[in-house]
Amino acid sequence: MHYKTLLVHLELARSNHRLTAIAGDLAQRFQADIIGIAGCQPVKILYDEGLLSGEISAADRKEIQKEIDTAEKAFRQDLAKHASLEWRSSITYLSLAGYIAQEARAADLVITGPDIGGTILDSTRRVSIADLVMHAGRPVLLVPRKCKTLPLKHAMVAWKNTTESRRALFDALPMLKLCEKVSVVAVAPDAQFTRARAELADVGSWLVKHGIPANCDVRAAAGSDSGRLAEIAGENDADLVVAGAYGHGRLQEWLLGGVTQDLLLNAERCVLISH
Repeated sequence: MHYKTLLVHLELARSNHRLTAIAGDLAQRFQADIIGIAGCQPVKILYDEGLLSGEISAADRKEIQKEIDTAEKAFRQDLAKHASLEWRSSITYLSLAGYIAQEARAADLVITGPDIGGTILDSTRRVSIADLVMHAGRPVLLVPRKCKTLPLKHAMVAWKNTTESRRALFDALPMLKLCEKVSVVAVAPDAQFTRARAELADVGSWLVKHGIPANCDVRAAAGSDSGRLAEIAGENDADLVVAGAYGHGRLQEWLLGGVTQDLLLNAERCVLISH
């Protein structure tokens, strides 16, 4: 199993060099094609002022298209050494998460930033990562703004015996095979330690069969699970966290014993998540 096509989402009117650098590096490692994607919703006009509203709409679309063209040019320049590049873009009334999720049919891995784009007053450029993960049907690699490389020296799998965690671990196999070190960590209260160790033994054996030796460890729960996992990731100097996710209510809650946006959407390191 390999990632043969990477879909990288580029923000408009912002530098995307860090994302293209990481996408380019991964494409080289996997011998994969790269699809760049960008989009924006047109401005919402809530009243009809005739010609004025039409002029505003036309000017807005012209500006969006200009920004899309600039993003495409930068994408092709940054990744000029890669033979297979494709570009997709849209001025769409769909949410950006919905648009990217639709286009994810063409890719094995989606690369983006954590809840990037938009402001409180303007959500036309915002991608809801919760919605994207829930609907993409593909693993999503979240790259924090400060990350310029993904060395894959140490990956930490945040484990809980759920459908979502099992799916995430399977989806992450190509990435884990490139890592120098892999750890599988479960956070559990004392009463569940024996069961958690038995589960991790199975996970470790399964990974070995895929050619991935892993250190499996159960850690005591303390405070929020998200905080505990972030603490462990820091201790292990992990540059990649693998996690499963599912939504509660407004799709802003994440599995793994109550892991929240603190770990996944405000990550200090790259996070690969699947639903």
